[in-house]
Amino acid sequence: MSETSVERVVIIGSGPAGWTAAIYAARAELQPLCLIGVPRSNPAPVLPGGQLMLTTEVENYPGFPEGVTGPDLMASLQKQAERFETRSRMVDVTHCDFSSRPFALTTSEGDVVKAETVILATGATANWIGLENELRLATSGGGVSACAVCDGALPVFRDQPLAVVGGGDSAMEEASYLAKFASKVYIIHRRDELRASKAMQARVLEHEKIEVCWNKAVSDVIGQDKIESIELTDTVTGDVSTLPVGGLFIAIGHTPATAFLKDSGVALDDKQYVRLDGPSSATNIDGVFAAGDVADSIYRQAITAAGMGCRAALDAERWLAEQE
Repeated sequence: MSETSVERVVIIGSGPAGWTAAIYAARAELQPLCLIGVPRSNPAPVLPGGQLMLTTEVENYPGFPEGVTGPDLMASLQKQAERFETRSRMVDVTHCDFSSRPFALTTSEGDVVKAETVILATGATANWIGLENELRLATSGGGVSACAVCDGALPVFRDQPLAVVGGGDSAMEEASYLAKFASKVYIIHRRDELRASKAMQARVLEHEKIEVCWNKAVSDVIGQDKIESIELTDTVTGDVSTLPVGGLFIAIGHTPATAFLKDSGVALDDKQYVRLDGPSSATNIDGVFAAGDVADSIYRQAITAAGMGCRAALDAERWLAEQE
């Protein structure tokens, strides 16, 4: 592709939102180009395909009654998009110039992709503690997860003692959800009080299956193929203890992949998620749309991301038709 050619639709990202947007845009004969990103492993794995690439079993995505692995699901979405002649490049976008049309996207290879419309679908990455065994077991399906709603109902976690790391509303929601399936849920919090709202605190503190481990930090995850226990360090005394668990859920927030939008003019909220214009996928910049976890700090599910990808493609198609 020459630097002077102009794409009708460029999709930045390759998770459920990105590939679904590509499917809809391609079937509308918009010939989308998907910039799928470059794999990274430091400090935590980030792969083209998004968070599902770190998920072994997916049982809650419609259409797969026996379940499907995250990588297989993403491979199927990509294959479906390519069936309709979606093109892709394994590059990151390092800078966006939305100040004039066509838009100019600078890639990690140093070239510039020009586009009439852009769909932002770069997702958000879970924040991890950063322990070697934590990340190893998270990527191998060894019982470490960053999403209780995604994984908590799997048979491997049922009737097991489970641990949740965090002290905010998300951690309380995860613990409450896991208590439906677990024999016991431990909330690991490094302070002596929770950050969660009073209502959320009351829900977990009064739950017979949930126990808070105050002033504790996870300093190691123990287990070869599957988690067996976690090592806890007391943040006040420094004492070390071991807690047997059958699963560990990290709930210390997510970071939306929006750093590349610095100085682009795209409006972000106070958590750095892309701010959408009302019920649509439109951003504050005409012709720029967003879909998936990069614009969703609440649901963060593959199916909601895919739905947002559909909306973004339809919005982009309609926008282009109005311009023409």
